[in-house]
Amino acid sequence: MSRMCEGRVVVVTGAGRGLGRAHALAFAAEGAKVVVNDLGLGLDGTPGADGPSLHVVEEIRAAGGEAIAHGGDVATSAGAASLVAVALDTYGRLDTLVNNAGFLRDRMLVNLDEDDWDAVVRVHLKGHFLPLKHAAAHWRAEAKAGRTPAARIVNTSSGAGLLGSVGQSNYSAAKAGIVGLTLVAAAELARYGVQVNAIAPAARTRMTERAFADTMTAPDSGFDAMAPENVSPLVVWLGAEQSAGVTGRVFETEGGRITVMEGWRAGPTADKEARWTPEEAGETALKLLGEAEAPGTVYGA
Repeated sequence: MSRMCEGRVVVVTGAGRGLGRAHALAFAAEGAKVVVNDLGLGLDGTPGADGPSLHVVEEIRAAGGEAIAHGGDVATSAGAASLVAVALDTYGRLDTLVNNAGFLRDRMLVNLDEDDWDAVVRVHLKGHFLPLKHAAAHWRAEAKAGRTPAARIVNTSSGAGLLGSVGQSNYSAAKAGIVGLTLVAAAELARYGVQVNAIAPAARTRMTERAFADTMTAPDSGFDAMAPENVSPLVVWLGAEQSAGVTGRVFETEGGRITVMEGWRAGPTADKEARWTPEEAGETALKLLGEAEAPGTVYGA
């Protein structure tokens, strides 16, 4: 039986550890040729001591798969362009982009430095935009040449981006921005044969082990709900041709659970068909809030 991603070329950013590594291995197990991107940075974005992408490539090759490492910075235009170029130069095509790279610099809002804000927004949000832009330019050219691809982009948001997370205003803002980017890219790129979706995963990684230590500990036995490998099957399907017709959606995934997130939708509404006074606006807002569903709880609140 043919494997789900047989013959496809997949790029995964931040694939040296955690979720990215799990995704890269899962795609390779389904027959994909994988470009494993990772800068080898520490948890806070400072340079690390080794190149973890090479270890993942070795794992894939040892299992009989094909992979190549890429160590460029995907939050720069040159790094993102070279990422796409490596896939095309090495394997002659690009089918799927999984944007996953990121790190944390957690602080309460009043203690958050501008540099910590910029660094986290840069790697998460700009680090999604630039690889997406360069991959999309390639696929647009293919479509215009009469070779419309079955291309897939899987972005990585977070529950923090959907609900907020105390002490993570920079990370939450960037992850919320990724949802907005996903929706716009899905609408703009559909004509070129590109589907764009996002996941909001919960799993044990270097980032979550520290932030949510109590819930991320691996069990001594039984199903390990927080293992990053639990998230990868959905990512592989979203990155495969079998997901045809699914685009512009956000999926929350944790353990054995998959949830389609429904995002912002219009709730209770009142229309005076004239200008409100401040008192009327306040009274009406309170009435509507009483009719509305309660919002989700911010993590850590």
